[in-house]
Amino acid sequence: MTAIAMAEQERRQTVTVLFIDIVGFTSLIDDLDCSVVRMLQRDYFSTVCDVVREGGGVVEKYVGDAVMAVFGAGPEGFGPQAAASAVRVGLSVQEALRGQLLAGRFAVRTRVGLATGDVIVDLAAAREFGHGMVSGSVVSTAARLQAYAPHDTVVVCAATQAVTDELIAYQELPPVRVAGKPYPLDLWRALQPQRVPAGRRELCGVGAE
Repeated sequence: MTAIAMAEQERRQTVTVLFIDIVGFTSLIDDLDCSVVRMLQRDYFSTVCDVVREGGGVVEKYVGDAVMAVFGAGPEGFGPQAAASAVRVGLSVQEALRGQLLAGRFAVRTRVGLATGDVIVDLAAAREFGHGMVSGSVVSTAARLQAYAPHDTVVVCAATQAVTDELIAYQELPPVRVAGKPYPLDLWRALQPQRVPAGRRELCGVGAE
């Protein structure tokens, strides 16, 4: 594929990136047979993927026990609702997993991190030589925030909190220093979706009920 053809199927866009992983996954599977690990992963990935798709996101990749998903990369573009959908998906995934025994016997806890920013989106979603769907520093930010999230919480960056403030209730957490970042990152814990006052719905892109 030529550089011109590649450029034609790529575009710059703002998105929200979600990372989720299982707390203590390495120690959990250390003594398990590989077939059991596979069953556990299948149940886990299936649950996460179903919730992501129902929420309008796209699963970009699986890395070990981590799932990366992207919101706002579709034809409709990015806006407060796309970012809020990502946050709601994080909360919903944790709720779905909370009462589930993976592989029939393993209860798990998870951490979710979200970050919002500009990326290059590959419209073809993947290529033979392994490029992912999106590229940009926001991907590593979301992954770092997920790693620093308290167990069973959904945490977001300041940009995500700012764009979804009318749609999601948050608790401000102490800033965190993360690997590769020269300054502390502001951190917000997502608590629950909240109703938008009627006068603010149009500004937030929310339709009338």
